[in-house]
Amino acid sequence: MKLAYASSLLVLAMAATTSVAQELPPYYPADYAALIEAAKAEGTVNVYTSTDSANSQAMLDAFTAKYGIQVAYNDLGTNGAYNQVISEAAAGQVTADVVWSSAMDLQMTLIMDGYSDKYQTPEWESIPSWALYDNQLWATTVEPIGLIYNTNALSEDRIPKTRAELIAFFNDNQAELDGKVATFDPEKSGTGFLHHTNDARQTTDWWDLARAMGANHVKTYSSSGSMKETVVSGENVIAVNIIGSYGLQWVEESPNLGVAFATDYTPAFSRLALITKGAPHPNAAKLFVDFMLSKEGQEALASGGLPSVREDTTTGLNINSLNERVGGGLRPIFVDEGLLEYMDPTKRVGFFNEWKAAIGL
Repeated sequence: MKLAYASSLLVLAMAATTSVAQELPPYYPADYAALIEAAKAEGTVNVYTSTDSANSQAMLDAFTAKYGIQVAYNDLGTNGAYNQVISEAAAGQVTADVVWSSAMDLQMTLIMDGYSDKYQTPEWESIPSWALYDNQLWATTVEPIGLIYNTNALSEDRIPKTRAELIAFFNDNQAELDGKVATFDPEKSGTGFLHHTNDARQTTDWWDLARAMGANHVKTYSSSGSMKETVVSGENVIAVNIIGSYGLQWVEESPNLGVAFATDYTPAFSRLALITKGAPHPNAAKLFVDFMLSKEGQEALASGGLPSVREDTTTGLNINSLNERVGGGLRPIFVDEGLLEYMDPTKRVGFFNEWKAAIGL
């Protein structure tokens, strides 16, 4: 009886493996089933992340449902994930398998400092060429950077449509906006540091914008969520350089909240994934990265409000429909060594000093 039961389980397991293998795209390697089985034997994948589980849960559930592998999900924030990886490596006790973070510059730093492993995902041709680096770093989303505003205080027709108009708006309305403008604190938020330094790299008017916000006694915060609460309450009436994918969701929930993007220049960041060197579950890590980048995984992420970096997804927003939504000026931040410019200690300190001077600290 026990033998028959065990045989039945074996048949079911083999059938499940065969079913998954049959579902794989034709460009996957012929021996990919062996990776799946090795990952299943490991049984779990440990993820260090800065992404709220509310946005990623559909993807996590879909991965576990497909492969039976549990995801140990650790939301440590951008700086927390980065520091934890370094600390564990120094102690010789690596726990993370995958680091998935919106702090693109910190992720690139981990790559350059030798904290990741190389892996050529079979999905590499399914994402844009700017979205991957050296088989070590992969963009899993593309998310616009924009602004939110209180619709009771500011009507939609007053919201600037370009960066130049935004600077003029702050300069021309100081009596109304003084003390009611919010943005990221780049010293406390890895995401904020990325957003602000990317503007400094890519535009000629960043410091004009910073000074215009400073003239209105801008208040700084460590997260988009904290800014959102102050704008909804009316404590602030506008918040700049926030995570726009969150903003698109928030306006559906808050009747007095609006979201806007500059039609001439809408930067977009990505949540980057890497596999840690010495990962305790290396096969599960590879499988997880492949799933995140697959059409199925990308649609699950998009259903949670994180737009797909692929062009062929049909659930939620993808890179093409997002570009249309923000007015055609979408400019993704490339996954390349340019991300390291402001990670240089001298340039980093110089940026903070100039930032403080611009906003009057």
